Amino acid sequence: MKIEDFIKDEKSLALIKKTEEFARSFFEREGTHGFSHTERVLALCMHIGEKEGADLEVLALAALLHDIARPLESIGKIEDHAKEGAKIAKRFLEGLGYEKAEQVAHAIEAHRFSRPPEPQTLEAKILSDADKLDAIGAIGIARVFMYSGEHGRSIEDSLKHFEEKILKLKDLMYTKTAKEMALERHRYVEEFIKRIRKEIEGEL
Repeated sequence: MKIEDFIKDEKSLALIKKTEEFARSFFEREGTHGFSHTERVLALCMHIGEKEGADLEVLALAALLHDIARPLESIGKIEDHAKEGAKIAKRFLEGLGYEKAEQVAHAIEAHRFSRPPEPQTLEAKILSDADKLDAIGAIGIARVFMYSGEHGRSIEDSLKHFEEKILKLKDLMYTKTAKEMALERHRYVEEFIKRIRKEIEGEL
């Protein structure tokens, strides 16, 4: 995906490129929440945002910055990466004189479905949806097993995670576009679980 396919204004593009450089600086290594996750969330946000009529500039900035504090949470320095990330993002964007910094910050603070606050704007809802969509489907399966490898979790515990969390995500989408996308990704995960359980039991 090229951001230029969605945003044509040169000033907006320059701001987004500068923000991307800033966001990248927070990620020293890859993993389930590495910068590749951010790039996929950005792509999802642009596709959903275009269909839903969102402010694509606000959405792109929020997507790029939504997980910048995740590495700090991972090492136990902070408790909630969404709240801390919103603060960092707001300071950064206000430092650039960006007038919609508050809208971006709200989307970041509200993107985490398991904690308040609830997203109030269309852009915040789309970011939350995109973040959840990246946990479902083929990518979602890959990420679950990446996490399991990182933390020494068994295949059986990974399947329990699918059933307790991942399979519930399709019902938590806000936008019509994301709901439609989630259905196909959800079906794929269901088929995978059926298949792997048969292989575990020696049926296949």
